[in-house]
Amino acid sequence: MIINIKVKPNSGKQSIEKKGEVYLVNVKSPTENNKANIEAIKILQRHFNKEVKIKSGLTSRNKVIEILD
Repeated sequence: MIINIKVKPNSGKQSIEKKGEVYLVNVKSPTENNKANIEAIKILQRHFNKEVKIKSGLTSRNKVIEILD
């Protein structure tokens, strides 16, 4: 399954909200050293209880995520 997410780094909380076709992922970590991406992947893995991989948008807030079966 492929989903689109928007990551909001330096947020005061960790959460996932669905806004239409896009998931808004709030992470506490900053963008430095890929920390926000790592935290976003961990949150998504817990939410979907499956393996998650970033397909595109590694340096962007808007990302395409693949959820593996």
